[in-house]
Amino acid sequence: MTLPKDCFPTGMHWFPKTSTGGGAKKSASDVFVLTSTDGKFRLISRTGRIEKTVEAHKGAVLCGQWSPDGTALVTAGEDGQVKIWSRSGMLRSTLTQNSLPVYSVSWGPDADQVLFTNGKQLVLKPLQANAKPTMWKGSDGIILVVDWNPVNNLIISAGEDCRYRVWDTYGRMIYNSAAHDYPITSASWTPDGEMFAVGSFNTLRLCDRSGWSYALEKPNTGSIFSLAWSSDGTQVAGASGNGQVLIANVIERRLEWKNFEATVNASKQIIVKNVMNDTLEKLDFRDRIVKVSLSFNHLVVATSSQCYVYSSRNWNTPMIFDLKEGSVTLIKQAEKHFVMVDGGGVYVYSYDGRLVCSPRYQGMKADILNTQTISISNDTIAIRDKTDEKLIYVFDAQTGKIMGDGKPISHKLEVMEVALDQCGPTGERRLAIIDKNRDLHMTSVRVFGAERKSVKLGPMIHSMAWNDETNMLAGMTDGKILVWYYPNTVYVDKDLLTSTQYHRDSAEFGKSPQLLAFVGNHLILRRSEGSLVSTSISPYIAVLHDYVNGSRWEDAVRLCRFVKDDSLWSCLAAMAAYSKDLNTAEVAYAAIKEVNKVQFIMNIKDIPVKEARNAEMALLCGNPLDAEAILLQAGLIFRAIMLNIQLYNWDRALELAVKHKTHVDTVMGYRLKYLDRFDKKENNKRYLQYKDGIEVDWEKIESKIEMEYQKERERPSGGGSTTASSTNSRPTPSSRPTASQRS
Repeated sequence: MTLPKDCFPTGMHWFPKTSTGGGAKKSASDVFVLTSTDGKFRLISRTGRIEKTVEAHKGAVLCGQWSPDGTALVTAGEDGQVKIWSRSGMLRSTLTQNSLPVYSVSWGPDADQVLFTNGKQLVLKPLQANAKPTMWKGSDGIILVVDWNPVNNLIISAGEDCRYRVWDTYGRMIYNSAAHDYPITSASWTPDGEMFAVGSFNTLRLCDRSGWSYALEKPNTGSIFSLAWSSDGTQVAGASGNGQVLIANVIERRLEWKNFEATVNASKQIIVKNVMNDTLEKLDFRDRIVKVSLSFNHLVVATSSQCYVYSSRNWNTPMIFDLKEGSVTLIKQAEKHFVMVDGGGVYVYSYDGRLVCSPRYQGMKADILNTQTISISNDTIAIRDKTDEKLIYVFDAQTGKIMGDGKPISHKLEVMEVALDQCGPTGERRLAIIDKNRDLHMTSVRVFGAERKSVKLGPMIHSMAWNDETNMLAGMTDGKILVWYYPNTVYVDKDLLTSTQYHRDSAEFGKSPQLLAFVGNHLILRRSEGSLVSTSISPYIAVLHDYVNGSRWEDAVRLCRFVKDDSLWSCLAAMAAYSKDLNTAEVAYAAIKEVNKVQFIMNIKDIPVKEARNAEMALLCGNPLDAEAILLQAGLIFRAIMLNIQLYNWDRALELAVKHKTHVDTVMGYRLKYLDRFDKKENNKRYLQYKDGIEVDWEKIESKIEMEYQKERERPSGGGSTTASSTNSRPTPSSRPTASQRS
C-alpha cells in the first residue's frame, strides 16, 4: 500500500481484539485505522486494501484510536479538534475545539470518556452532551503523549519537559519522574496494567504501574515515536526515528515467597533459588512465559499455550495442562487452589491441574480484572463488578455459583480494592474492602440480605493485605503501618479495637511505601523507588491464633501471662468472647482491668441454660437481634420477651407475648412501671387496646416469673457449662432482668 506523495502516516491502531464493533463481523486484526498528515484517516484491511478514506481535520490528523468496545473511533488533529466517528467512518460529533494542536488522545475504560492533551493541560471529557470536562495542568511543557489503562484505571502522560507522570482519573498525581535528557515521545501501558514503557531519544524505559523504573535500555535508534505491546504483555515494539522497528522482551521478573526466589531470566526459562541452602533449579519451557505466581508452596507458570504447576517439594515433575487462550492476564493463589484470568473468563484450578469451576455473572469483563478487583480464598471468590463498582459478586470456589440469595454485596461507595481472609472456618469468611474514599471496611461473606453488617476499620488506607497463616489484616495509611491482630474484634467489642492494633511509623521506609504481602510475621513493603524491604511484628500473635483455633484456651492464657502484653490480653478477650468461652474471657478482661465486663460475665455464668448464656453473650457483643433469635429458637419465649422489655422495644415485647399467648400481663405491668417512672400517659395504640382487658397483678406476675426461672433450672440442657456457642452481643448484668436496665 502506498500513500500519496507528500503524505506521511502519523499513527495507526488495530481494531480491538475482543470486539464485534456494532455488528461488524471482522475479527481482531482484520482492519486498522491509519491517520496521516493530509488531514485524512483511512480504514485499511490486513491485506493492505483501503476500505474507506475520510476527510477528518484541517491540517494533519495527529492520532486516532478505536474505543475499547470497537463501536467508535476518536481522532485529534492540528486544528485542535477532537472528533468521534462511527465504526464505518461516519462523523458522530465534534467533542471539543481547542486553540492548540491535540497531540494525543485516549479512551476511558467504558468508552464513555475521552482523555486528550491541550498544550500543558490534560482534559478528560465525557461524551454526554453538556457534561463538564475535568482539566488539570499535566506538565511544564507541551504534552506529547497520553495513555489510559482500562484495567488499573490509571493515566500516564509525558512530553517536552522530559518527564513522565502517573495520574488517577481525578487528576491526582501518583508519580512524577526525574527529568530525562530528551523529550519523551511515546508511552504505553501493558494490557494488564502492571507496567508501562516510555520512549525517548535513544532511550527505552520499563516502569512499574506506580511509576518507579524496572529497567533502562539505550538502543541506538533515535527517538522512539510509538510503542505497542503484545497481547500477553511480554514484548513491546517501538517505531524508531532511524526507520527501524525495535522489539524488546520483558525478562528478569522476580518473585519471592518465604525462602524461595523465582526469576524469569529468559523468555522461556525460570531459575528458582532456595536461599536457605543456595540450591538452584533451572526450569525450561517450550513456549514464551506469560505470567508467573509463587505462593503457598506452589509455583504457577502460564506460557502462551500451557500452564505448569510446580510444588516446592518437587521441582522436577510439574502438573501440565493446555490453555484455551494464551493471553493469561492474572494468576492469584490460595492454599488449596488458584484462579487464572484470561480474555475468555475466570477459571479456578486445583494444584493437581483439575478445573474446579468457572465463576461468571452477567456482564462480567474478565479482561479488565486485576489483583485489586478479584480475590480468592480456599472456599470463596470475590469479584468487583466493573459496570457498577459498588457491587461485589461472591462465588463458592468449589461450584462457581453465586452464594446465598444470588445477589451481590452492595457497598455505599465505589469499591477500589477487595481482599478475602485466608484462614478460619468457611462460615466466618471475611471480606475487606477499600472504597473510593480510601476507607477500609470489613463485612461477612456468608451472610446475605438485610442482616449483612459492614463495619469500618480505618480511614485513608492506601493498600492492604491479609496474613497467609492467620486472620490478621495489615494496611498502609498516611505515614503509618497498621496491623489489626484480630479484626473480628469489631464484631465483639469495639472498645477493644484500638487495643488490638499495631502501629508503626513508616517514615523509615521512605515516602509513600506500598504494602505488597503479609507472610508469617513479616510485612513486605516496596519503597517509592522500587526496592523491597520487610519489617516484622510480634510472633506471639500468630501463636495465640494457633492456640485459639485449636481451642487450647489454657495454653493461650499461659502465653499471655508469659508475654505480659495488654494487646495480647485484649486479643484473647475478644477471641474468647467471640467463641463464647466465658472462663477465658473473664480472665482476659480482668487482666486488662475491664471490671464492669468481668462482673457481667460472672453474672452470665450463673445462668443455668446454655442458650440463655449465648444470648447474653450476643448482647455483650452488640447484637440484640441475634440474642432474640437464639432465645426463640431454644423456646425461651419468656427471656425473649424480657430481653425486649429490657431494651425498651415495647412493641416487639407485646408482639411476642400476644403471638405466643404468654406473659401479656407481664409486659403490661413493666410498661405501666415505665410510664409511672417518667410520669407519662399511655399513647401507644396497641397498649391502649389491651389496657382494659388485661389485669396487672404483680403477685401473679412475680409468681409466673419465678416459675419460668424454676423451669430453666430444671431443663435437661442446663448445667454449669461456661462455654457458649453461637453469635455475638451485649449481655444483661443479671440472670433476672428488670425494665430499668439498658443494654
